[in-house]
Amino acid sequence: MFTSVLIANRGEIAVRVITTLRRMGIRSVAVYSDADSGARHVREADTAVRIGPAAARESYLDIDRVVKAALETGAQAVHPGYGFLAENAAFARACAEAGLVFIGPPPSAIDAMGDKIRAKLTVMAAGVPVVPGRTEPGMSDDDLVEAAAEIGFPVLLKPSAGGGGKGMRLVHAAEELRPAVESARREARGSFGDDTLLIERFVARPRHIEIQVLADGQGGAVHLGERECSLQRRHQKIIEEAPSPLLDARTRARMGSAAVDAARAVDYAGAGTVEFIVSADRPDEFFFMEMNTRLQVEHPVTELVTGLDLVEQQVRVAAGEALSFGQDDVALSGHSIEARVYAEDPAAGFLPTGGRVLDLRLPSAEWARVDSGLAVGTVVGSDYDPMLAKVIVHGADRAQALDRLVAALADTAVLGVRTNVEFLRALLGDPDVRAGRLDTQLVERNLAELTRAADVPDAVFAAAALDELLGLAPTGAVVDPWDVPSGWRLGRAASVPFRLTCGGREVTVTVCPSAGTVAVGDAEPVPASAVRDGAQLRVRHGDRELRFARALDGDTLWLAADGGAWAVAEHSLLEGGGGAGGAGGPITSPMPGTVLVVKAAVGDAVTAGQPLLVVEAMKMEHTITATADGVVAEIPVRAGHQVALNQTLAVVTPAEDDR
Repeated sequence: MFTSVLIANRGEIAVRVITTLRRMGIRSVAVYSDADSGARHVREADTAVRIGPAAARESYLDIDRVVKAALETGAQAVHPGYGFLAENAAFARACAEAGLVFIGPPPSAIDAMGDKIRAKLTVMAAGVPVVPGRTEPGMSDDDLVEAAAEIGFPVLLKPSAGGGGKGMRLVHAAEELRPAVESARREARGSFGDDTLLIERFVARPRHIEIQVLADGQGGAVHLGERECSLQRRHQKIIEEAPSPLLDARTRARMGSAAVDAARAVDYAGAGTVEFIVSADRPDEFFFMEMNTRLQVEHPVTELVTGLDLVEQQVRVAAGEALSFGQDDVALSGHSIEARVYAEDPAAGFLPTGGRVLDLRLPSAEWARVDSGLAVGTVVGSDYDPMLAKVIVHGADRAQALDRLVAALADTAVLGVRTNVEFLRALLGDPDVRAGRLDTQLVERNLAELTRAADVPDAVFAAAALDELLGLAPTGAVVDPWDVPSGWRLGRAASVPFRLTCGGREVTVTVCPSAGTVAVGDAEPVPASAVRDGAQLRVRHGDRELRFARALDGDTLWLAADGGAWAVAEHSLLEGGGGAGGAGGPITSPMPGTVLVVKAAVGDAVTAGQPLLVVEAMKMEHTITATADGVVAEIPVRAGHQVALNQTLAVVTPAEDDR
């Protein structure tokens, strides 16, 4: 067995691997970029090595630097996690050439399954069912048009290289095909350096079901049941579960057998996942999609229903051990569901977010598990994938697991970083999700309703105003009555106004301390009060009693409750209207990121909707526009500047009305 293993990754998967290595008595070596110098995986590893700047291509994707770090620290093996170099055959070969064991399949298997066309031809030869279509290397645009006519519409265009949904195009009619081919090739070429496409019949109401396999390279190979991964947005998984509510025991056995055949076809070793597409209308009919030659993000749900540690199994197989169990020894117990927590704002079109973790609240129930790379003080930047953590639960059956996941997410909050937790809870409450009527388009169909749950409640604005009022109260043994923020005025009711913004909504909240009421915007005043209790704020708003976690970050107050987290900013009542109000004033950044382009200058006359700046976050570009007609009064940032959530990017003075 190894005595030292380097983890060629970061974030939650690096922490996850370290946990198993520690339990096995194996020394762990972490690598990190400049952006991750204070990260949790760095602190938890036995040894950590800097491998470069924040840019992934100069750190986590630099094969030479990773191999050098392993050799210099005396590591005997390298665990790639997922993402980055996990499915890079050149990296696996470089490890072998350096005398390091790659904890994963042989390079030949990575090569065979990394190309979708080659993978499809390989498993077809092994008798595994594939989606009807044409799978030939080097098909021209004319070939694809001809193939579409043979298959019949709708069809799905897919790049042969890469994954993550990039370059995929669903085409419903012949006249849409050539523009779709051109677009798919362009995206595939830009993402993977290879614009080769294949074409398949589109399966109606598709469900994404995958089979976990383990093979030891010595003839032993088993499957560990399936995972349902149909809840997706833009081909990215959101919620996964095991087992699938769709499959019966017979279909599970057939799919499992096909997955093992696919693994054997490439002499697989280690943990891998064979992905299938299944029609919701024909659950007994399944087709091979691809094989992921690595550990999957969603592997914990399989671990919770089988009782196996997949990372341990990977390590043991890589060390030369044979599997200690056979197919008949694998039994599934109960039901497990996982939710992915992302740094994104569903209410703002899923814009990527970021910031410093001011406080962290995670579920602690014995049936809940959290795989996370977060800690208080962690800086979530725009350099890497936005997934922060995974919340996983286990229950006796699916209904109990769903209820437990909803409860676990209610206990999850990342103060300082906007996340999708509220969206996840809304999705879990969808009637079709509860009933197991899933397909890969469910989220997109119901997106408007699901994101509506992320609207900022009045109670949050009321809590923020009450907290601000508490902060204004004087302290000390002797208090001057004139310093008390009572809002007292001669001849009229006492009230204190606050102008607050959160989630694209801007309101004036009026607190009347003498009457004990709060009015949010134009709403009628309701009884309200608040008391600070350490890092919590206890609030009475109307007939509701609420308890918020709170943290202050400069001028922004973070509040969290029931799985929601809100960043509330206060503005002077003397300022013009903000971005939400459409009346000019400060225009703030909707997420942390880097200013790429400044398209306006001080003194420019601008119109509402005119682009002012471009900010990059999580490798995506976002155009920031003027919210009203007017004149640019300030632009305090320049290209290349790092900006924080709610940081002022520009100030527009509204144009005066013509007289």
